[in-house]
Amino acid sequence: MQVIPTIISLRERLSREPGVAFVPTMGNLHEGHLALVELARQHGRCVVVSIFVNPLQFGPTEDFASYPRTFGADCAKLEAAGVDVVFAPAPEELYPVPQQVTVEPPPIAAELCGAYRPGHFRGVATVVLKLFNIVRPQVAVFGKKDYQQLHVVRAMAQQLNVPVEIVGAETTRAADGLALSSRNGYLTSQERAEAPRLQRNLQRLAQEIRSGSRDFKAIEAEVAADLAAHGWRVDYVAVRAQETLAAATSEDTQLVVLAAAYLGKTRLIDNVEMTL
Repeated sequence: MQVIPTIISLRERLSREPGVAFVPTMGNLHEGHLALVELARQHGRCVVVSIFVNPLQFGPTEDFASYPRTFGADCAKLEAAGVDVVFAPAPEELYPVPQQVTVEPPPIAAELCGAYRPGHFRGVATVVLKLFNIVRPQVAVFGKKDYQQLHVVRAMAQQLNVPVEIVGAETTRAADGLALSSRNGYLTSQERAEAPRLQRNLQRLAQEIRSGSRDFKAIEAEVAADLAAHGWRVDYVAVRAQETLAAATSEDTQLVVLAAAYLGKTRLIDNVEMTL
């Protein structure tokens, strides 16, 4: 495995690769990331993983400075997983001048997580496009846990004619159902025991829909109230159409239930897809 810090060296290394599959990450890797790597291996002969904590996608009060950086351990995991190349640029390598040109994501990016993290998806879309232009992969793999992010990246690739196939990977979970996330490490032991309630509530909401309920607002409020009663601070619980992420109607058959909520100081997100 090669660790490459510069764009020019990376392009030279990849110039002789006929099929590149790419997994962008911010490091602090866990089994969920390694599942993305395994999926990438099925789509390309050369697997490239980037490790870069992107300042553009963090708000002024968010955890950019304290975001876990575990580069040595990350590289050991990636080497064991058979990754070919790790792209690990310094901030000044990706942003040698202030980034005044940015990617404006679709309007849906201002809803759901975007309503609580203004500018977040602009930062995501901008860095992902930069990475695509640098790595030039044929395929890129993103996890479905970050469902809205996956939607924004797919829209960007489609509407800007980016020649990269976007592959969505199923969420990797702990035995108790909690979606694996780098931010789970912020949870106290008591909060970690409580955290699976989010997925259980989303499964319950999905089951109510499968059983015939179409009063989406009522069951969203029901789940939000249960979380709040157990000490969560809820940003949103929402039933949306999978393809557009627009608010679901009784006519939609491909749905996704999404939620974001704070448990203590940790913001957790999760979702459940369903086909009626």
